[in-house]
Formats: sequence, C-alpha cells, structure tokens
Amino acid sequence: MLKWALIFALIAVVAGLLGFTGVAAGAASIAKLLFGIFLVLALVVLLLAVLGVKVFSR
Repeated sequence: MLKWALIFALIAVVAGLLGFTGVAAGAASIAKLLFGIFLVLALVVLLLAVLGVKVFSR
C-alpha cells in the first residue's frame, strides 16, 4: 500500500510540474488516502505485536 501511495505522490509531483493541476490534485488525494490507510494498518499490526497476539500459532 505504501508503494502505491508513493507512486501516486510521484505522479502528482510530475503532473504538477507539467501544469496538469487537475491530475495532480487527484493523484495527491489518492496518495493521501492510501498513506492514511497504510498508517492505520501499520498501527494495528504494531499494537497487535506489542500485545503479543499470535495469529499463526500451531
């Protein structure tokens, strides 16, 4: 997910430099959304790891 956020951020920067402001704004919005989802999922995984939750215990 972080990979896609970085790709959309790069698209936003390139589009902004070339003058495509609408495309840049859309790509930046998507990048922000994906990065936010990444942060939430990373915090959930970190919290589960700190609590010692074992997902694949046999």
